Formats: sequence, structure tokens, C-alpha cells
Amino acid sequence: MYTLRTLPRRLLAGSGALLITTALAATGVPVPAGAATGTGTVGYVRLAHLSPDTPAVDVYLAAPDSTKPRVFPGVGYGVVSDYLELAPGRYAVAMREAGAPASDPPVLTTEVAVASGDAYTVAGVGRHADLGLRVLNDDLSAPTQGRAKVRVVQASVRTPVLDVAAADGPMIADGVQFATTTAYQQVDPGSWRLRLTGAGGPSTDAEVRLVGGAVYSLLVLDAKQGGLTAELRRDAEGGTVVPAGGVDTGAGGTARTGLGAYPLVAGGLAAAAVAVVLLMWRRRRRTTW
Repeated sequence: MYTLRTLPRRLLAGSGALLITTALAATGVPVPAGAATGTGTVGYVRLAHLSPDTPAVDVYLAAPDSTKPRVFPGVGYGVVSDYLELAPGRYAVAMREAGAPASDPPVLTTEVAVASGDAYTVAGVGRHADLGLRVLNDDLSAPTQGRAKVRVVQASVRTPVLDVAAADGPMIADGVQFATTTAYQQVDPGSWRLRLTGAGGPSTDAEVRLVGGAVYSLLVLDAKQGGLTAELRRDAEGGTVVPAGGVDTGAGGTARTGLGAYPLVAGGLAAAAVAVVLLMWRRRRRTTW
């Protein structure tokens, strides 16, 4: 189990998300000069805002040697991007409170070192007053033949210690503390009813379907209406990153769609992603760069 390290209080107002939209590659983040972009020569980065009481942020991302960053406005709790194909190198990330001028000092800066063939989730998790920020190494390798792999990402403060078990089946995770994520566990594929429980907090059920050969992350969040919600995200299948990520299910059939999944696909959909970002800018009636 990986425990997220904490950051000084003054860094948090916007850090809630390292977590960005997935439009990084899709909207044309610059690629280092001479970098190869074929199969096996890229890394994969996913970003997530999993801090329940941290407000939305505007995120700035700059590739090596870029002169201007890309800006992703208004990233809020529960947003998890699809995996982005990025050329190997170090990517600078800066975050400001949503709507803050680009000239304001960022509340948080960091670098993400992307290695060829590796996958990462960059996540801001924890309470707003004591936010954690961590780069998780994601093991997207295929499970044993005929099995599936799943891990739990615990981002619910309402149930700070969580158990996840299958009805009439095995325990998936036991005593998962808020702001932590478990190691991957191999399980049998099929349709499962998962019971999410914890002492002193709400419980919920989640109907999920696990496909053999696939790798999943089960996100546990505080629901807007109270209680818990769960999202099962398929991260890889057959040892290959799922390009459009997608939420497979949610607790009680309440899977997130639209902005919550940030469905901006990396790679060949760059033009469409730019259009979506421009539309978001117009809705907000402000210029982000």
C-alpha cells in the first residue's frame, strides 16, 4: 500500500489536482525535438484530482523546451484523465486556483519524469488542509492468463478506513486508509457485486464486470449527494493501455460521464480536443493564456 506524502499547508489551495485533464497530449503538448513517437517509444501519464474538499484548479503543463504551457481550466474533484501518450522527458506542471491570472505565482509546481514504456498516475489526494501529491507507478502488465487485475484508490474522507469485498467472494482490499492506494490483486473475471464498508462511515454496493486479461483501478469517492460512489476504470487490456480509458461502472449504476471522465483522447484526436477546450474557455468567458 502506497501512502501519499503530504505537502506544506500553503501549497494546497489549488493543488487538489495534479490531476488534470487528459487533454495533455490530445491538445498538442509539444514533444521534445527528435523524440520518437512510435510504439514502445512513449510513456503514459494519467492525472487525477481526488481531494474531496479541495477546490478546482487551473493546471499548466509545459513540455521540455516549450515556450508556452498548455492550460487546462477548472479541474475538480473526481476528475481522472485517460492515459496520455507522452514522449520521454520531464514535464513541468504548475497549478493555480481556478480563475487566477496566469501572472500569479503558482500554488504548486512539480515535474513528472516520463520513461519510455512506463505508466504513471499523478494524483493529488488528501484533505485540503494537508494535501498529498504523489506519482504512482502503474503496473499495466497483463495478469495471468484467464485472470484480471484490480487495485483500490481510496479517496473518500467520509469512510476513512475502507474494506472492499465481493459478495460470496474474496476480500479485494482490507483496511484501506483515506489517501492511499493498494497494490494490484489478481482476481477471477466476471460480474461482481462489491460491498464497500467502513467503521463510522457510509457503505455502498458497486456492480462491476471484470474482463479476463484487463487491468482496473476502482476509485472510491465521496458522492455529491452524500455517501460513497465507486468508479471502475479499465486501464489496460492484454498488456496494452486502453486509449480512451472510460468508466465501466459506478456504485448503484451511477457511473460518471462527460467532464468527470475527461474524455479527451490522446493521439489522433488533437483537433477535436482543441475544439472542446476552446468551447470550455468560451463557457467560462475568460482567457486562460
